[in-house]
Amino acid sequence: QVQLVQSGGGLVQPGGSLSLSCAQSGAVYGLWILNWYRETPGKQREWVASITRDGDRQYADSVKGRFAISRDAKNFTLYLQMNKVQLEDTAMYFCHAQDSALIPKDYWGQGTQVTVSS
Repeated sequence: QVQLVQSGGGLVQPGGSLSLSCAQSGAVYGLWILNWYRETPGKQREWVASITRDGDRQYADSVKGRFAISRDAKNFTLYLQMNKVQLEDTAMYFCHAQDSALIPKDYWGQGTQVTVSS
């Protein structure tokens, strides 16, 4: 089992910056990919960014060039640095992890609200 505990988030003005964290514990050595997703009322959960165990990063077009995903492998913490935020970035953000088992398991953080408003 893996536990994901998120921190960060809150209120930020358009054009500002914010950082999210996701601390992993438990069977973390089995994880192969870490993701950030976001969700707004009435919409499907949207994938934002991912980073693999090897450090390969991918971003959704909507955040490319503004957000940066990173991880501290030593301390088992995932980060999302959000820069030049826009009103459209307002959402509940979730970290996600998947292990490399034959039948992969998915793990989710509790979610953290990010509100972009002037």
